[in-house]
Amino acid sequence: MTGIREIGESVANTVLERVGRGMSRVQERKPLPYDLLESDDAYLVVFDAPGVQRSDVQVRFLDGEVQVRIDRFREFYEGFDMRFPGRGLSLDGEVTLPDDAAVDADGASATLADNGTLRIRIPKDDRATDVEVQDDVDDVDDVDDVDDVGDTHADES
Repeated sequence: MTGIREIGESVANTVLERVGRGMSRVQERKPLPYDLLESDDAYLVVFDAPGVQRSDVQVRFLDGEVQVRIDRFREFYEGFDMRFPGRGLSLDGEVTLPDDAAVDADGASATLADNGTLRIRIPKDDRATDVEVQDDVDDVDDVDDVDDVGDTHADES
């Protein structure tokens, strides 16, 4: 009876290990979820990544996009064996700011709370101004004036 019990435990451990590894791979392939908020003077991007330490996080701003890479490590606890490794170790996230966002990337800041909430604040660039776009209207009189000038020069030669 002990042999059957050991076989059952071995099968259960193998199944749990495979399911756990599969879940962590799925988590690593999915983009890290985020919230994008906007105020009058800044954008705020919020990622939740429990178990992350500051040294695990890389944040970049490139071409209007906030890019986050998290390489976290599992802590080992004395007297415990890993039964279900369900958390991904490498997580990525990207957030594209709105097309009309004018920001001061040099003024951006990132903070990591104890609970794993990563907040990236990107101030708006107050020097940016909107430019009114007007329709291009061909003025027939202007075209005639150009032709007359061309004809005048031709006659003088």
